[in-house]
Amino acid sequence: MYCGLFLVVLGTRLVRADDPKFEYGKAEEVKDVKAVEWLATAEAGLVLTTGNSDTTAATGGLKVSRKERANKVSFEASGVYAKQGLRILLDKNGNGLIDDPSEIVSTSSLTTEMFASRLRYDRFLTELNSLFVAALAARNLPAGKESVIGAQAGYSRSLYKTKTAQTVAELGYDFSREDLITGEPLSIHSGRLFFGHRATMTAGTDVETALELLTNVNRETLPTGKDGGPLQDTRVNFKVAISAKIGKNLAVQTSLEARYDNRPGPLAIKNLAMGFVPEASSLDTIMNAQFIYTFTGAK
Repeated sequence: MYCGLFLVVLGTRLVRADDPKFEYGKAEEVKDVKAVEWLATAEAGLVLTTGNSDTTAATGGLKVSRKERANKVSFEASGVYAKQGLRILLDKNGNGLIDDPSEIVSTSSLTTEMFASRLRYDRFLTELNSLFVAALAARNLPAGKESVIGAQAGYSRSLYKTKTAQTVAELGYDFSREDLITGEPLSIHSGRLFFGHRATMTAGTDVETALELLTNVNRETLPTGKDGGPLQDTRVNFKVAISAKIGKNLAVQTSLEARYDNRPGPLAIKNLAMGFVPEASSLDTIMNAQFIYTFTGAK
């Protein structure tokens, strides 16, 4: 028996983030604002299967922003959760054969548990220049990270700007404190470089790309025993998303995210020998497709 539900509810503009480190501010969002403006969006998705296939998968997100003249405050949060049930063989009598229904048992395995959030403040100095600070929190259990808290600060510059496209670069500092599934917490001080591009390809069709590079400047003591010297813990985050309107307020969006960590956390598996701490995979990818419905209005 299969039951699938995909629900996306986006909208409600009153009188805005994907990966929290991707979003950047744009001066035109606030330069003509005479009063306070709020924008809030939410999205959710769910997939359930039972019977011969036992799967639970859920996604969700929230975006809220407040704009007033040269100031913008935004908050965003997103999460992905997936669990899979498997039927495995258990040779209870040790005869090397499966000869009884009781020797076919079910077990469940967590395949994805990711959460990320960010609170950011942008102060626009000119139309093309701004300063920003941000606070972040995240969790990625399969990657060996029980919790991550951090902060960012830096300078943002619009490199290219037309009526239908904009390219932005950011340079700054990133701090992360990672509580891993094994070993002592890590404090990571990193330099951060970011490039983002948004463009309208055709009427109603937009593309967004983002590339972020972070590399540590301090020495880290890694539970996996790998070299944690400066510039060894390099992380690269990439995202591309395309959205197309299929109605006045309805759009469909597809996206691909890739996250590379040169010094990944410990692999989240049990029954390891004392002193053996294998690494998690260095590369994570997320593909997503969703419908977006937006309510807008002016006060």
